[in-house]
Amino acid sequence: MSLNQKRRVFLKGSLAAGTLGAAAGLLTPGAVLAAWNKNAFTSKHIDEAIASVGGNPVTTPSKDITIKAPDIAENGAVVPVSVATSMDGVDTIALLVEKNASPLAAVFHLQEGTLPDVSTRVKMGKTGDVIAVVKANGKLFSARKGVKVTIGGCGG
Repeated sequence: MSLNQKRRVFLKGSLAAGTLGAAAGLLTPGAVLAAWNKNAFTSKHIDEAIASVGGNPVTTPSKDITIKAPDIAENGAVVPVSVATSMDGVDTIALLVEKNASPLAAVFHLQEGTLPDVSTRVKMGKTGDVIAVVKANGKLFSARKGVKVTIGGCGG
């Protein structure tokens, strides 16, 4: 059997399995979207978004949180950001972009024993701070990193 034939058999089998799963009710979008925190992601203010994620808008600044992001982002549509911490008991890491219309960019829920180190790409409309909020042992901690967004290399 050639590589193309194997690929076709695999794709047909995947399509059949997906169709069967959807028909059986195993892959329902409602179940996936039920966990989406609409209030947090549609909040217009940072404090509201933090409260929706962590239950309280008050955070304590911490030097134990490291944010890796470029000092200057030439393309604000895809800004790579990583957050890591050495804290124990981390169960949530939230990433916010200060100047965005909806500041909450991502929320990571970590299981016990997971290394608190996450990476993603965020969209930044303007120059401003990227804020990481870490929930550890029931308390909220935060760190900030300024990122200058340029548009076509002309400044922003």
